Amino acid sequence: MRTTFDRDWKPLLSIALISVGVGAIASLQFPQIQRLANRSQTVSAEKIRQEVEVERARLNLVKSLPSFGFNNLLADWSFLSFLQYFGDEPARTKTDYSLSPDYFEVILSRDPYFLNTYTFASTSISLYAGMPEKSVVLMQQGLQSLKPNVPPGSYYAWRQLGIDQLLFLGDAQAARQSFATAATWARLSSLPGSADVADSSQQTVDFLTRNPNSKTAQVSAWTMILSTAPDDRTQKMAIDRIEALGSKVVKTPDGTYSIQAPEKD
Repeated sequence: MRTTFDRDWKPLLSIALISVGVGAIASLQFPQIQRLANRSQTVSAEKIRQEVEVERARLNLVKSLPSFGFNNLLADWSFLSFLQYFGDEPARTKTDYSLSPDYFEVILSRDPYFLNTYTFASTSISLYAGMPEKSVVLMQQGLQSLKPNVPPGSYYAWRQLGIDQLLFLGDAQAARQSFATAATWARLSSLPGSADVADSSQQTVDFLTRNPNSKTAQVSAWTMILSTAPDDRTQKMAIDRIEALGSKVVKTPDGTYSIQAPEKD
């Protein structure tokens, strides 16, 4: 899914896409997720809660295990387990998403360079589990291991942190600093598109400097979520929030989205 913007607002935000690798991983998990979802249609909520507690105990054990040099493997394994958990919508409807922070405590502590997981952390913990404080803490811990070009595109994680701080904590000052760091790191990057990311991040900083309650900055952040949404539910939620802020979202015939800036900031 791609997103486009009206010409006058185009510099505000560059498109962040989930990598082909993560998409491939998710697609490989789809049959298993479908089997789990079909099963969850008939299993009782109490049974699902019991299974969640068993999984929570397993994750707590993983948190305390020595890595023996297999940190990346433990992170990947936990991410695959998370995809099954998050993708089992019938089970999550019967219970909740409260196990999400446990998964990302393992994933981001074992492999903070796994940039695409920052999107899933924000979506599952802030949006669905309703625990943005925990999401922010976990991302901040992961960011301590990152540098401007280590790994390439590390500015992306700062933008994700800024989204959570702005939209879910209402902390415009912290968000402004996160987007400012993203802009600085993007300027130091040689990755294609980094200059556009630097410009759009700086635009968000400027909006928040002039108006901490800027609707345009909030629409920008929701548009980032729309651009990287891992599922249809998240896309719909992002579109609803964008339109509630006074913007108009139009889906074009080629599947892209055109987003108009709000009339009043």
